[in-house]
Amino acid sequence: MRVVIPTSTPDGLLAKRGAHFGKAPFYVIVDIEGNEIKDVGFVKNPGHAGGACGNAVENIKSLGADALIVAGIGARPLMGFREAGIKVYFDNVSPTVGEVIEKFLRGEVEEIKPENTCGLH
Repeated sequence: MRVVIPTSTPDGLLAKRGAHFGKAPFYVIVDIEGNEIKDVGFVKNPGHAGGACGNAVENIKSLGADALIVAGIGARPLMGFREAGIKVYFDNVSPTVGEVIEKFLRGEVEEIKPENTCGLH
């Protein structure tokens, strides 16, 4: 499973979480096999334009993501990820990628529900 987390820095598991998935400067990519981290990498966010964050959905899809963990997302991009077959999980508490991945591996991070999306997107 490949999990993508928007971040403010390219520091792997120590990276600070990004507040908005489409505008975060980097995406940290965590490959998980079974219940174990196999690889950690990052890419610079190429950015997005236009409404509904369509480019952001394509950017993350191009990384081979199975899941995205966000601190917030709008209803339209959530719909785009669902249509692309990418599960979107919600955690707005964990400050670093390592902490949110630990919670994810323990099953403590839930998929975001449409009623919990941001109204500003």
